[in-house]
Amino acid sequence: MDHNSKPDRRMRLEVDGVLLEYKHRKILQNVYLKIEAGEVTGLLGRNGSGKSSLFEVIYGIRSAQNSSVRIDGEFIRKGYQHKNLMAYLPQKSFIPGHLKVEEVLKLYQSPVDEAICHFPEIEQLLPYRSNQLSGGQQRLVETIAVIACPASFIILDEPFSNLMPLHIETLRVWLAELKKIKGILITDHYYRDVLAICDHVYLLNLEGKTIQLTEQIQQLRDLGYAS
Repeated sequence: MDHNSKPDRRMRLEVDGVLLEYKHRKILQNVYLKIEAGEVTGLLGRNGSGKSSLFEVIYGIRSAQNSSVRIDGEFIRKGYQHKNLMAYLPQKSFIPGHLKVEEVLKLYQSPVDEAICHFPEIEQLLPYRSNQLSGGQQRLVETIAVIACPASFIILDEPFSNLMPLHIETLRVWLAELKKIKGILITDHYYRDVLAICDHVYLLNLEGKTIQLTEQIQQLRDLGYAS
């Protein structure tokens, strides 16, 4: 299956039937997510609720006892193996330290000029190796590489982590533009920034169940996630 970054129809990614257990403890169950091209979908939840594990199941790098990941109704087992289908930003830094910033963007087929347009300081960082950057700079480069690549769906785990407030705001603006041609799934502890850009939001509770939020702030308070 080969997908272009500019689909001529509204592609849909759906996830359900996920059962993930560790040592007889159910981490994920009763999960349902729908991510459509043209929208940003948020997933919130407390630490330990299984958000990162769910993202890894969707991307295809974590095995679950059961799962159903579908693109337009077609079952996908390992999304990362399909060209230009999914890109994933994990929580932890993942770019080898010896790679230069320009090499990272090239590896992900992420346009340098587009990155510089949104983040002009990237131009000065291009010749630097990843291990020469600060933690915030590394995170910014990783996030840019993933969101600007040709994938139809991007999965973002804590993209705002270690970023300056100005960078978070710029990233929010860019994601709002990118959703015109991509489906975006995002989680972050900066939940108000997530809510500000999302068309739909789900909460993953500690029982491993997703709840779609319609009255977002009120439900987050009622469910004990926000004060």
